Amino acid sequence: MSNNQRAGNLQPTVVQPADLDLATVRAFVAVTEDRYFSEAAAALGITQQAVSKRIAKLESDLGVRLLFRTRTGAELTKDGGAFLHHARALVSIADQALEMLHGRRRSLRVDVLDTRLASIDVIRAFHRTVEDVEIDIITSNGLRSARSTLAHGSADAAFARVSGTLEDDLVSIPAYLEQAHLLVGRDHPLAGLPQVETARLSGMTVWMPGNAARSEWAEFWDLFGAAFDIRIDTSGPDFGWEYFVEEIGSGERIGLVGEWCRLPSHPRTVQIPVVDPAPMYPCSLLFHRQNHHPVLALLIRFIENNFRPFDPRRQWLPAPDRAAFTMDPRPHEKTEVPR
Repeated sequence: MSNNQRAGNLQPTVVQPADLDLATVRAFVAVTEDRYFSEAAAALGITQQAVSKRIAKLESDLGVRLLFRTRTGAELTKDGGAFLHHARALVSIADQALEMLHGRRRSLRVDVLDTRLASIDVIRAFHRTVEDVEIDIITSNGLRSARSTLAHGSADAAFARVSGTLEDDLVSIPAYLEQAHLLVGRDHPLAGLPQVETARLSGMTVWMPGNAARSEWAEFWDLFGAAFDIRIDTSGPDFGWEYFVEEIGSGERIGLVGEWCRLPSHPRTVQIPVVDPAPMYPCSLLFHRQNHHPVLALLIRFIENNFRPFDPRRQWLPAPDRAAFTMDPRPHEKTEVPR
């Protein structure tokens, strides 16, 4: 076989394009604007040596000389002048992308089960402690949907009771414990009491039509009912809070609600604290460990500073919730969460 034939079978050499490091391009643009490496370093907040290294790396990646130093500062080579327009465009596009992302992150997206629940009061209290922060409230289906919204970034944080094992990328911290109150009609035998002992509810049926099957809150009330011999009736229809309060006011049924739940006003209902022990509904703040929203860090710190741990001497929690809510994550003096 001839040499010409062998040459014809050779594959053409493919030259891989260099991947540009944006930091080196930004350093190059800074030097061309300020002329001196020292001034470019001050503008970028790095050392002069770091600027020199970035320029050297960029020239190495491109395979050309971009700048040469003179007594009056850095000057562009012919290749440097040709590259400058494109370098400025790259930096501009990067800055626009960052600005767009920062704009999107001005609003902290928080997932809650219902805007009548205590988590809204916690969010409002937090909002009063920070300036120029926008918060968007998302209402969903509790823990089941929060797992997805947090994983996909459609929510930055969520308030929910944690049931079972969370995915590795999800983090939860105890947010608050909310005492249960008995809701009865004004003609009910318990209506005149300032508080009612949990044991006194033994054998009674409590109507809670909003306890969706397999939800974390339905599980909590089932555990509570089993512990104190209380039947939890979840039969419907569930037509919302107004219908629920109206049915309780008619005197036909009794219900359980959270102390801070914003119930519709009704003249025929009475809300009574349940005590000895007080059943406490546990709510956690959930977030994705890779979420770096700057306001999320402030919310986490606010929650930690205001959390009051479980007191087993006078409160009740299901066994699965006790460990997380007994320990104080920040053992120092706290400020009362405004309600």
